[in-house]
Amino acid sequence: MISKTEYAPYFEQYIQLVSVEEKSITENLDSSQKEFESILKDVPKEKHSFSYAEGKWTLKEVIQHIIDTERVFCYRALSFARNDKTSLPGMDQDFYVENDNANQRDYNDLIEEMSALRKSTIQLYKSFSDEALLRIGIASNNEMSVRALGYLSSGHQKHHLNIIRERYL
Repeated sequence: MISKTEYAPYFEQYIQLVSVEEKSITENLDSSQKEFESILKDVPKEKHSFSYAEGKWTLKEVIQHIIDTERVFCYRALSFARNDKTSLPGMDQDFYVENDNANQRDYNDLIEEMSALRKSTIQLYKSFSDEALLRIGIASNNEMSVRALGYLSSGHQKHHLNIIRERYL
């Protein structure tokens, strides 16, 4: 069971969306990716650049945000698993989206990129020992475990899938 001391309180909203007690990190990663692909693979083209309100991200930007965040989480997990004691910076998600070029990208390329990234994330987590999963590092001025970051990748994706279902589709 994961402890609330392994992640910042803000991340509880994502941890609550995954099956921490019933499924392993890799099982959660796999199931949330399958859900992602089943929901987003056949979205009509007119929805790809849709934004549900002024100033809100488009569907393409949301997908790119999920990709970018997973990459950041994986870098943090790798650093902490390797016992790197460097305090890692935060991520300004709005700055990333302003500079991501998502709306000029092909929608299916974004879906394919997320699929490839998730396969890589699963392999990364399969490579970690039980000891490495429990290692703690600092990111955004908060302590986080490698294990928590794995669950956060799934929970963050599920969080945005819920928003996509409610507001984009």
